[in-house]
Parts: sequence; C-alpha cells; structure tokens
Amino acid sequence: MLSVKENFLQTIAKDGKPDRLVNGYEFMELIAPDPLLLASAHSLSKGERGLDGWGVTFHWPEGQPAAAPLPDASTYVIKDVAKWEETLKLPDIENLDWSDAAARADAARGKDKFVTAFFVGGLFERLHFLMGFENALVNLMIEPEATKALINAIGDYRMRHAALLIERLKPEMFFLHDDWGMKRSLFTSPEVWREMIRPHYEELYAFIKSKGIIIVHHADSFLEPIVSDMADIGVSVWQGALPENDIVKLQAELGGAMTLMGGIDASIIDTQDATEDVVRAETRRACETYGPGGHFIPCFTYGGPNDLIFKAGGEIITDEVRQYNRQAYGTAE
Repeated sequence: MLSVKENFLQTIAKDGKPDRLVNGYEFMELIAPDPLLLASAHSLSKGERGLDGWGVTFHWPEGQPAAAPLPDASTYVIKDVAKWEETLKLPDIENLDWSDAAARADAARGKDKFVTAFFVGGLFERLHFLMGFENALVNLMIEPEATKALINAIGDYRMRHAALLIERLKPEMFFLHDDWGMKRSLFTSPEVWREMIRPHYEELYAFIKSKGIIIVHHADSFLEPIVSDMADIGVSVWQGALPENDIVKLQAELGGAMTLMGGIDASIIDTQDATEDVVRAETRRACETYGPGGHFIPCFTYGGPNDLIFKAGGEIITDEVRQYNRQAYGTAE
C-alpha cells in the first residue's frame, strides 16, 4: 500500500497509478498562521469590526461563520481606481519573527504529509476587498489601465510574499486561494480573466514551480471556461471543484494535466439538518461518479480542512471515503 504522499503523487502524475482515492486534505501539513498571514489579515472575533493589514474594514456579524469586508463605500480603501497610488497601503512584511512558523515547518518535514505554505487573499479577492465587489468588476471593464497598474502593484507584493514563504518555511507545497467565479459562472468573461488576472498567476506560479513546489489552487467556483488555462499556468490541483462543473467532462478533457479536488456538494452536507446518512450518500456519490475518471480527490469544496460550519460532517466524509477505498480498491485504510 502506498504512503499518503506516494499515493498523492501518483494521483497528480499524468500517467500515475494510485492505489486508492486521496482522502481530502490528508496530504497537507498547513503551516498556518505564519507571520505574513498575521501581518496582512484581520484578527477579529464574532461581533467585532476592524482593519486588516491593508486597511480594509472587516466585520463579523453575530450568527455568521466568518468575517467579510464591510460593504460600505465610505470605508473602501480605494474609492477612485485612477488614484489608487494615493491610498494603497501595503502590509509591512519586513523584520517579522519567523521562529515559531519555521519550527513548525521543520517539525513537519520528513513525515507523510507535504509541508504546505498557506497563501490566502488572492489577487482578485484583494482587488475587491480594497474597493468593493461591484466596483472591482466595473473597473476591470471601464478603467482597465488603472486597474491593471493596481493589479501589478498587488502582484509585486504577492511575489515578495511568496519568496519570503519559500525562504523561511522551505515548503514542498503551496495552497493558494483566489475565487474567480460563482456557483454557475465566472465573475468576469474568460477574456477579461485572461487579460487581467492570468498574467500575474503565470508569473507567480512559474516562480513557485521553479523551486520544485507543488501548487494547489483553491477556488470554490464554476471555472469550466478557464480550466485548461489553470493547467497551463502550473496548477497541479484545483481544490474547490464544485459539482456544478461537469467534472467528468473536465477529467476527460484535461487528460491528467490537472487533478480536481472537491465534488462533494457543501450545500447538501454542511447544513444544520444534514444527517449522517445524507453526508455519506453525497460523499459516496462523488467517489463513485468522479473516482473512476482518475485525477480526482473527494473533498468538500470550502478552502481548508477545518472550514465546515457543522464540523461533525468532516469526520463522516473522511470515514465514507475510507470505506469506499476498502470496497473499490481493497485497501486497508
């Protein structure tokens, strides 16, 4: 029986021969938080409002599972994209204390998981955090030159961020977040995405891959129109593949160029009323529907191993994938 790391590597290899389905996030040892995340993110608790390292106002209303940027134009960091240089504030990422994160990375090294740097707050997400979602979409269309200049500034910061993570943590894998679509469509046309967003990721992912690091990109979105682009720019695993995407078709079209991780419908399994039988049935559906096509990892589609709102569902999913592997592959685990 292959180890967790060996089975993952066989799963993502174009002509690999895994001996079972990878079970969710079992292959990742996330080194989070790290000093860069702490310098750029907010530190809010439920019921609070405050700023992140970019000066974006976040709020966490009672009864909600997480904080989000405050949808109030008076608090936007960038109110006029043509004047972005006057108001953009980059987080201070110099002279940070890396001792704790580096020690955690060193302790994880050599074990049966990949030491994984966590890189949240993607380029498009940061763009709309700074100016509001509607403004970001409009500015991509009607102010392309100014918006591109801003994107380049954010991109330069993200390149420095990635370089520091590599230097300090020496990761084997990057887990990066940037949602590019809704449940049934992209946020922009594929052409706008290719013109405005793809160039940054081509550069960033070429740099990361040049260091021998595996790239897992999270986007719990409908991305069918740009899936081939994602493979082209170096994404090894797309985490967040919603079942609204035609996963079976994409598996055939990709031919092993990229592995799809997701397929389990969170709207079914992550609810207050979801019974164990419901969670198991949806997990089994994903394994049986997408597993035979290869290059697939069953997983709920949110962006982290502990992100289910109703946590007990995660244990059920893990156990059901384990049972499927015993039945379909004859594995002991």
